[in-house]
Amino acid sequence: MANDITPAVAAEFRQLIDSVKSEIHKVIVGQDQLIDLVLQCIFSHQHALLMGVPGLAKTLLVTTVGQVIGMTTKRIQFTPDLMPSDITGTEVIQEDKVTGQKEFKFVPGPIFANMVLADEINRTPPKTQAALLEAMQERQISAGNHKYTLTHPFFVLATQNPIEQEGTYNLPEAQLDRFMYLIVVDYPETKDEIEVLKRTTTNYKGSPQQVMDGETIMKYQQIIREVLVRDDLYDYVLKLVQATRISTGHALPFAKQWLAWGAGPRACQNLLLGAKARAFFHGRAHIITEDIREVAKPVLRHRIILNYAAIAEGVTPDKVVEKILENVPPPADSVRG
Repeated sequence: MANDITPAVAAEFRQLIDSVKSEIHKVIVGQDQLIDLVLQCIFSHQHALLMGVPGLAKTLLVTTVGQVIGMTTKRIQFTPDLMPSDITGTEVIQEDKVTGQKEFKFVPGPIFANMVLADEINRTPPKTQAALLEAMQERQISAGNHKYTLTHPFFVLATQNPIEQEGTYNLPEAQLDRFMYLIVVDYPETKDEIEVLKRTTTNYKGSPQQVMDGETIMKYQQIIREVLVRDDLYDYVLKLVQATRISTGHALPFAKQWLAWGAGPRACQNLLLGAKARAFFHGRAHIITEDIREVAKPVLRHRIILNYAAIAEGVTPDKVVEKILENVPPPADSVRG
């Protein structure tokens, strides 16, 4: 695979991803960073968690992205009465019309899709949340005494409402850690919202075209992992994450003051994967310091746990990440991009 990661391949992919984003923008107005981060997760073979109030086109984004890159999409609305089998599927007894014998047959649930929107994932109890955990980590589900492999490529985009907390169940840290990015979805820019109004209050209909398929996605998922990383950038990634670990001697003073727990090894892995995807999106076959710094917030904000002192002071995870980026010296790059 090392022979595949050339500047020409990276430049070709950038043209392809620009075409993907152009088609997405036929339906989705603005939200460039959101689209970039979601696509980075897909091409890193990881999952994303979106935090945002209702009405910001999160569902529309999933269906549009799926249409453009040729992925089947399913939406699961998480509710307090949702059962694990409602997600994974269940075994039912059926009678063979020829022999008359009865046998169990597995009926797949909505998790059997390339792209799954887990809407308001924190509204369902831990037992049902756990059913999604196996699918996200192992790319398979268990039903009865059998295991069933999920469709590839497979991507979970989960959403949470940061305002409504009544009747919700916080995701455990182990499940939060399975999401590559926690993406904060903000209100659109003024000019973008005006364009939304023009499109949604007229007969405008965006018609995005498919410009990719599953095989192409899986091919580039492999190639992106071959993006080159200098040794000093490995060291930089590790120092950023170690700065959050208050139980070690690497933690920065403000981290010890504000954090109850720091980020684990998956934070290092996802910082590198995110940086590789970002570099490839920019047509480069190698990462630079800027790539790591740009993905630091979505990678780390849900992997560090604030203590009561930080909450009382109004400190946010993003503020902690910003101070870490300010205080951990970055290596110098000979090439910017």
